[in-house]
Amino acid sequence: MTAAVADLSGPVAAISVSALRFNALDLVVRAGGVPIRLASKSVRVREVQDAALALPGYHGILAFSLAEALWLAERHDDVVLGYPSVDRAAIARLTADERSASRITLMVDDLAQLDVIDSVAPPRSRPPLRVALDVDASWQAPGLGHIGVRRSPVHDPAEVARLARAVAGRDGFRLVGMMMYEAQIAGQPDATGAGDGVVRWMQRRSGHELRERRAAVVAAVREIAPLEFVNGGGTGSLEYTAADESVTEVTAGSGLLAGHLFDGYRAFEPAPAAAFALEVVRKPAPDIATVLGGGWIASGPAVPSRQPAPVWPAGLRTLPREGAGEVQTPLQGAAARRLRVGDRVWFRHAKSGELAEHVDRYRLIDGGRIVGETPTYRGEGMSFL
Repeated sequence: MTAAVADLSGPVAAISVSALRFNALDLVVRAGGVPIRLASKSVRVREVQDAALALPGYHGILAFSLAEALWLAERHDDVVLGYPSVDRAAIARLTADERSASRITLMVDDLAQLDVIDSVAPPRSRPPLRVALDVDASWQAPGLGHIGVRRSPVHDPAEVARLARAVAGRDGFRLVGMMMYEAQIAGQPDATGAGDGVVRWMQRRSGHELRERRAAVVAAVREIAPLEFVNGGGTGSLEYTAADESVTEVTAGSGLLAGHLFDGYRAFEPAPAAAFALEVVRKPAPDIATVLGGGWIASGPAVPSRQPAPVWPAGLRTLPREGAGEVQTPLQGAAARRLRVGDRVWFRHAKSGELAEHVDRYRLIDGGRIVGETPTYRGEGMSFL
């Protein structure tokens, strides 16, 4: 890859076409015949999204903002919004466009979110809006409390049914789907070293509880409205979620480009598909090489695992007191002694989508040469979150 981009000025972001192809097909195998809804947040490159959606086994998009969903719905007819939205400008655009309203499904977990929509466009002034319920999939562990992420406030079948009944009975809305994202399973590596036994115990117990509860929730909601889809899972839990008979589709996106957070799972081993190269600009000490930029931090708690990882040349590490910096990143190690001003260092991003927010294009590399390039959302002049 270094030879392929030798004539380009940095920073350079690249996608290995062969690794991307492997990951896209491997996700289909792992899903076991259950359709995969593509999580756009974890890609943010329309050409990559379109290529994946053209493969058998993929269907539909899970978007991360309503403005993005409206943009994607210009060329895709099944876009589910993964999070509630109170973006009044985007709501006004949605409610004024019957075609977009037929292609986009809004996500709700509180009637107050419907109140906001009605305040922008009363039911009689707009087409009916498609709505899905976001249901809490976290584990309320005995003696331990809440394990998972803080998403929806509705958890038990009875309270989900109350919300479903209220949504289904409300003018101007049509309840068509449901989502339960088990972050404590999908987003928690189980093969990183210390503590793996505890993580696996938690995931087994949580998975058993969730399978029973999700079946009860789905049954309760289906008595109220004919659901078109029940969505669950993520890249880290495709096997588990696809085996749940209550689920009709799974979500994946991060597994396509494979940030380094996904190296620590027992069930699968993705091929590193995306990387970025920064240039050495100074040598403050014989065993330290400083590159320009690098502070492209992934979402989540501010811990070392969210930093980009220097992966080539091997044997480099960030400094504990500096980490990956906004303008410069010092790297230390035996390999740094061999680096000279003007050399390149390759990094892998912790997650996947955030890298696209820092570059306007990816270079596509196959067989040791550049075979094309593709714009990111940023390269197309779009920035949603």
